Amino acid sequence: MKSESKDTTKAMPPVHEDKLLALVVDALEELKGVDIRILDVGKLTSITDRMVIASGTSTRHVKSLADNVTRKTRQAGFRALGVEGEQAAEWVLVDLGDVVVHVMMPRTREFYALEKLWSVGSDAKPAS
Repeated sequence: MKSESKDTTKAMPPVHEDKLLALVVDALEELKGVDIRILDVGKLTSITDRMVIASGTSTRHVKSLADNVTRKTRQAGFRALGVEGEQAAEWVLVDLGDVVVHVMMPRTREFYALEKLWSVGSDAKPAS
């Protein structure tokens, strides 16, 4: 007789992606992020499901926007997996797992054109 083993470890509750996305957008809007766009990239990559792209008006503004995203999401119980680019603050990336946030200077955003790169077959939609 074969004994069945039960998995007694509790599964982690699923990340509430919509709540996380709303927190990110609110944090960016709170500090007047410019041209906030949400990209649904889940069908294009396994890296993340959504990308949020926003611009700041100066490197200080870019850093403040990224810091606010990190702070607000942490207060709600979400932990950033990584934050890159804070020193130069031309482009700060906040990796929240299911949502990756890119906060960029306008010239950097225009040069890399992430909306065009990741919007193959779909349009980037404004956050509001």
